[in-house]
Amino acid sequence: MNRNDQLAENLSKINYQIEAACQKANRSINEITVIAVTKFFPASDVEILAKLGIKDVGENKDQEAKEKFQQIKSNLNWHFVGQLQTNKVKSVLQYADFIHSVDRLRLAKEINKVAINLNRPIKIFLQVDLGGDDPNRGGVDPAGLLELANEIAAGQNLELAGLMAVAPLGEDARDAFARLLETRREFLKEFPSATLLSCGMSEDFEIAIEFGATHLRIGSLLLGVRPTLL
Repeated sequence: MNRNDQLAENLSKINYQIEAACQKANRSINEITVIAVTKFFPASDVEILAKLGIKDVGENKDQEAKEKFQQIKSNLNWHFVGQLQTNKVKSVLQYADFIHSVDRLRLAKEINKVAINLNRPIKIFLQVDLGGDDPNRGGVDPAGLLELANEIAAGQNLELAGLMAVAPLGEDARDAFARLLETRREFLKEFPSATLLSCGMSEDFEIAIEFGATHLRIGSLLLGVRPTLL
C-alpha cells in the first residue's frame, strides 16, 4: 500500500470513529476539527493529508514546524501544540495561527508583545493542568486560569479561543476530562466566547468528544508509529 492510500485509509477510519462518537454524544460532526500532529513525519505527508481534506496541522517543535511551513504549498491552519519557551515566541508566531499551550503569565505577555510587533492575529488556547506526575506536560493550575485568561483577552492581536488539556498518563481519561469539564463550565461564565476545547489524542479522542472537545490532536493513529528522526 502506498503512502497516499495508507493515510486515506487511516483518516477514513478516524472519521468513522468521530462520527460514531458524535452520534453517541448527541453532537454534530461539524463541531469537530481534526488537527493532524505530524511531528517527525515529512512535509510530503502533510501535503498528502491536505489533498485528503485535512485543513489543520499541529507541530510540537519550532524548528521542525518552521521548516515544514516553508515547504508546504497547501493553505493550512498551523497549530503549535508543544510546550513553548519565551525565547521561541518570535519564531513560532511567524507561522502559527493557533497556540495551544499558553500556561503562564510571562509567556502570555511575551506572545502579546510579539503579536503587536508582527501585527498578526493569533488564536490562543490556555493549557489547563489536570494533574499527573509529568512536569513536561505543562498547564496552568485551574486556580490561576482566570488571571491568565484576562492577560490574553486584553492582548491587542490575541484571540482567546478556549482551553486545552492533556489527560495525565496512567489515569482514566474520563476522570481527567470530567475535571476539565467542571473547570470549563466556570471558565465560560467569565469568557463565554472562548468556546473551543482542544483535548483528545489518538488514544482518547472518542472520550474527549463525549466531554465537549472541539479540536482533536491526532498523530500516531493517523500517521502511524513515529520515526525517531526526520
